[in-house]
Amino acid sequence: MGAWTSYALGSACRDLPAFVAIPDPRGVPQVGPRQWSSGFLPADFQGTAFSADKPIPNLQRPEAIGPETDQATREFMRLLNDRHLAAHPGDGDLAARIASYELAARMQLAAAGVSDFSGEPASILRLYGADDSSNPLRARFARNCILARRLLERDVRFVQLFNGAYAMGEGVGNWDGHKSLRDQYTKHAAILDQPVAALLTDLRARGLMEDTVVAFVTEFGRMPTFQKGANGRDHNPHGFTVWLAGAGVKAGFSHGQTDDFGYRAVSDVTTIYDLHATLLHLIGLDHELLTYYHNGIERRLTDVHGHVIQSILA
Repeated sequence: MGAWTSYALGSACRDLPAFVAIPDPRGVPQVGPRQWSSGFLPADFQGTAFSADKPIPNLQRPEAIGPETDQATREFMRLLNDRHLAAHPGDGDLAARIASYELAARMQLAAAGVSDFSGEPASILRLYGADDSSNPLRARFARNCILARRLLERDVRFVQLFNGAYAMGEGVGNWDGHKSLRDQYTKHAAILDQPVAALLTDLRARGLMEDTVVAFVTEFGRMPTFQKGANGRDHNPHGFTVWLAGAGVKAGFSHGQTDDFGYRAVSDVTTIYDLHATLLHLIGLDHELLTYYHNGIERRLTDVHGHVIQSILA
C-alpha cells in the first residue's frame, strides 16, 4: 500500500522519503524490509525504515570540508551517476540506488530534525507514555508513535507503524495468541493502548486528522474457540475487524458483522481488495485506474477485484 501510494503520488517533501516504515521497537526478524518492499514496483518506491530507538546517523559533512567543496562533489557524483545510468537504460535497481543516495544527501538536515525529540514538551511525552520507565516497551513504542506524528507533520505521504512482533525473550510473546492468549494480550494491550490513543488525540489536536487517514489493520482474527491442547486460539481469516479514522471516514460507525458465534462475516462482507480500494479512494486515487505494467499485463493493487465501501465514507 505504501509503495503504491508513493508510485501514484510521489513525495510531498523533497527532503524525506514518501513512504516511511517504523518497525516494532524490538527489531525482530518478522518485521523486516520485506514488509515494506515495493513488490514488483520499481525499487525506488519501497519504504525507508526509521526508528525512534535508533537515531538517524550523523549525516553532516566533516568540518574540514567546506560547503562549496561539498556541493561540487555532489554535482560531480551526479554527473558520473547520470552517465552510468545512461549506459544501463531500464535498470530500475540502479536508478533506485542513485535516487536513494541523492535523497540521503537532502536528508542531512531533515532526518536529524525529525528524530530530535528535545523540543517535545513534557506533556506530550507523558500523554504518549514515552517517559514511563515502568514499562520500557511501551515507552519505546510511544516514541515511535511520536515519530510517526512528526513525519506526518513534515508531509511524509505514508507512514507504516508496526506493533507486537515476536519477542519471547522479553517475556511478552506476540499477538499470535495460540498458546496463552490472555497472558500475551494483557501484556500487549498495556504496550499498545496508551500510545495509539495519544497519537489519535495528538493528530486531532494539531488539525492533522483533516487530511490524514489512520488505518488500524491486522492479518487475521482469532477463532471463537480455544485451540486444542493450549490456552489460546487459532487463526481466523473468516471474520475479523479493522478500523479507520480521520479524513473522509464516518465517526462512530460500524460496517458488517459476524455470525452469532463470532466465526464468519455474514453481513456486508468485505475483502482486503475492498479495503485497499477504499483507502486509495480516501487519498484521492481510483483503484481501477492506478496500474503498473508488469509481466505482460497492467496490474493493480486490487488485482481484478475490489469496490469502495461507500457506506463508511463521511
